[in-house]
Amino acid sequence: MCGCYSLTTPRDTLRKVLTPWLTNSSSSTWLKHYAPRAEIHPGEPVLALREHQRHTDVTHFLWGFLASWVKDPWRGPRPINARAETLAEKPSFRAAWRHHRCLLPSDGFYEKGQRIHRCDGEPFWLAGLWDHWIGPDGSEVETCCVITTRANALVRPLHKRMPVIVPNGLEEAWLEEGDATHLHGLESLLNPWDPHDWCVSRATKMASRTNPNQLQLF
Repeated sequence: MCGCYSLTTPRDTLRKVLTPWLTNSSSSTWLKHYAPRAEIHPGEPVLALREHQRHTDVTHFLWGFLASWVKDPWRGPRPINARAETLAEKPSFRAAWRHHRCLLPSDGFYEKGQRIHRCDGEPFWLAGLWDHWIGPDGSEVETCCVITTRANALVRPLHKRMPVIVPNGLEEAWLEEGDATHLHGLESLLNPWDPHDWCVSRATKMASRTNPNQLQLF
């Protein structure tokens, strides 16, 4: 389960992380709207990296997955997580697993009042899926969810599930479209990650859940 995470990385530091993908004006525009957020919740806009039209770019999604084939977005669930073990089988996620993988920058995630983060405080990549929904009236929305896997020894005392984390340097491999062989090569990334150099600390309760400037983007 991953129902809340943080991205408090300073803008200049985040810019360095995203530099390889800030080659077009739209990606740079999204970063201009960036503000550190100690708590990011489902239903809110999230910063993301995705491959689209053969280019990797920086964008925003709404957190809560809506498959492109859904007729009525107000009926049925809007999952915030997708289980790694069943991505290739579930109708809701099967196509996105093949064609619409994404990465969400984060510097911590929460379980039971605890914050799990890298001990050095550096940001990392949450693995996700995204899709583009178009309504009968022409309205559009792009949404995402976080992929989860079995908890490792660090997270297990708090929850039986945890987000999949893609190591630095494998961003393009994760994002690019490919055949069945390519997908098979990604499956090892869905396993529980090594908790070495990761820490757990008590979470600080924040007064505000949402940055109003972020919501104005939608």
